[in-house]
Parts: sequence; C-alpha cells; structure tokens
Amino acid sequence: MSRRPPPSQPFNLRTFDLNLLKAFDAVMSERSLTRAAQELAITQPAASNAVRRLREALGDELLVRKGRGLEPTARALELWPLVREALRGLQAALAPTDFDPATADNAFVLTMADATAAELMPGLVHVLQREAPGITLRAVPLTTRDPRRLLDAGEADLAVGHFPSVWADLTAKAQAGEAVAFLHHRLFSGDYVCVMRQDHPIAHLPLTLDRFCSARHMLVSFSGRAFGFIDAALERIDRSRSVVLTVNQFFTAGRVVAQSDLLTVLPRHFVSVTGFSEQLVQRELPFAVPAIEVDALWHQRQDNASAHIWLRQTVQAVASEVFPA
Repeated sequence: MSRRPPPSQPFNLRTFDLNLLKAFDAVMSERSLTRAAQELAITQPAASNAVRRLREALGDELLVRKGRGLEPTARALELWPLVREALRGLQAALAPTDFDPATADNAFVLTMADATAAELMPGLVHVLQREAPGITLRAVPLTTRDPRRLLDAGEADLAVGHFPSVWADLTAKAQAGEAVAFLHHRLFSGDYVCVMRQDHPIAHLPLTLDRFCSARHMLVSFSGRAFGFIDAALERIDRSRSVVLTVNQFFTAGRVVAQSDLLTVLPRHFVSVTGFSEQLVQRELPFAVPAIEVDALWHQRQDNASAHIWLRQTVQAVASEVFPA
C-alpha cells in the first residue's frame, strides 16, 4: 500500500502553482505521464515533477503505478471533477470568445450504443468535414443505462441513449425541489423488432407469443444482466423467455443471429445498417412494448458553454436528418 506523503508545508493557495492543476487534469484524463506531457506540450520529466510537487502540496499519492498505467487514489477521484470544472470556469471567464467551429480544435467525447453510433456518426463526420475540420470526436461504448457518473467526472461530454431510470430520478428530484445537475433533450423515438436468420425454423411462420417465448434468445445487455425491457414487458403479461446468451453490442447480436437459431430483439432502424440485413428476417413483436425514447444527456455545467451548445445542436440536427419526425 502506498504511503501518503506528508505536505512539505501547510497548504497556502497564495503560493500554490495553479499550473500543477493543469498537469493533474491531464494526467487524470490520460492515466499516463507520457500522454499527459504530450497534451501539455511539456517533457515527460516535467509532467512527473508537476505530479510530485502536487503530491507534496496535498499530502496524497494521487496516482499510483498499476501495470503500464496510473491508478488514481480516492482523494484524486474526489478532487478531479472539482479541478476540471474550476479550470473550465477559469478558461471561460478569462478567455470568453465565441465558439467558431471552422477554427476550433475542441475534442469531444460521446458515449452511445453501437446501434446509435452506426446511425449518427456518418452524419457527424460529414459535419466535421464541411464545417469543423479541426474538431475531433471520440465515441466510447455506452455500458450503462445511467451515464451520469461519466458526465460528472468529465469522462464524456454527451451521452446518447435510452435512460428511463435517469429521467424518473431527475423528475422526482425536481418535484421535491432538489437541485438537478443534468439536462437532456429528445433526439428521436424508435421501436424494436424480433430478428432471426432467413432459414430459421420459424422464419416463415407467424410469430405468435407462444413461439416467441418457447424459442432460445440472445439479449443485448450493457450491464451483462440477462433481463431487459423485453423481459419486463413479458413479465407484465405473466410470460417469460429463455435467454441463453447475452452480448453488449447490437452489431454482435445481429451477426450471431444470422449464423444461429437464436432470436434477438434489435432497434428497427439498426437492421438496415448492419451490412448483412439480407441474411435476416424481421418480425413484429407479438406483445406490446413501449416506444424507446433516445435522448442526449449532459451535465448542467456544460449547458451555457458555446462549444457544447454547438455539439448538442449538431447531434440533434444529424438525428433529425436520420430520424425525421
């Protein structure tokens, strides 16, 4: 276990080098001194020295070596969102410039499911090529139905997906008069269909509720839990299905179904962009399932930032083109 280094002297903000916070933010973001140094345009020893000085000033190891990377301590994880928000606030206050996508070099992180990314990313790339050649986007897998921790920690700028539990929690807090730290807007609504391979034994038969429930199923589950909204809908009518395989990507589910006797449930809009839709058969679900609402979610601290406003408007515009009302 690492020993917390004692502060070299009592903490004094008047003598504290604020540049150390920039180094801390970069190292926390990259989990690598080498990559952080590249981001800060300094040498690796200089980045290492900055972390050392910050450790001494705060009396905590902050980051410890683990394998080839760095692992933050509990204190570092506690400090990072506050430091990142403070740095962004200072940047906005000291250099309040209007955001110009044509000259901007921002790097945005979006988290979304692969089915959503397959639909939205081509349009977003076209916008970048046409209007914002210096901006970069990084799409990371959505592995949860509640991405607020990622947004709060600054690990993602925008989450796109179906987040019913988040909306329920935010609504309850708002009604109770509590502060709500996250905002959202609706991008599109969709529905799901049952999918199977072209020569599946029931592919040319009506898909009844009994046939659906007696078949073997694959479930797309971000968490790995073998129970999803389809199972909840079946439970409401006192039925169930046999889920024998769970995967965490819609594309993987489509590929496995095309080569097996499993059934799965996919977003209707996604089937046509798999690249192998001709191998699949779509059938309407033989029971009622609520429409899936897909929203963009972000932290309120980003709400008035001109760059983030551009990002949200761009994502919404692309979604409107792909999924016209």
